[in-house]
Amino acid sequence: MKYFLYILYSQSLDKYYVGSTSSVVDRLSKHLSNHKGFTSKAKDWIIKYTEGYTTKEDALKRELQIKKWKIRKMIEKLINGK
Repeated sequence: MKYFLYILYSQSLDKYYVGSTSSVVDRLSKHLSNHKGFTSKAKDWIIKYTEGYTTKEDALKRELQIKKWKIRKMIEKLINGK
């Protein structure tokens, strides 16, 4: 699998972040570095969940599907495997 959907969590913000990438480890590094954007508000992001995909389009499609949920409970159910 070349592409991934990922969900990060920040305890200090008590927020989740959903994204897609070809390298989860590299992407987490960028989220933790000095940058502008939503994830720059905290430096305690951890990977809570990943799904692998063979195409970038499929990973992005899943990212957008989860972002449309807009319900924290659904993200937590996904992470907890329920």
